[in-house]
Amino acid sequence: MTITKDTRVFDILEKYGDIENVMQAMGIKSVGRYSLRRIITRFLSVEKAAKIHKKPLDEFLVTLNKAVEQKK
Repeated sequence: MTITKDTRVFDILEKYGDIENVMQAMGIKSVGRYSLRRIITRFLSVEKAAKIHKKPLDEFLVTLNKAVEQKK
């Protein structure tokens, strides 16, 4: 799975599990418990997540793709 700007964060969590450590390394704080994050992220694209957290989209995509590659 290649993560794009349109990929839903929920889909990343479904396929690769919790990548909270990667998000925290980028300065993004955890949103409640894992179950709460799964509900919230169902409607959140990677592009929107990057905007919400004021992270450059290109950098965000590279980091996420590297993280999921290591999970394989």
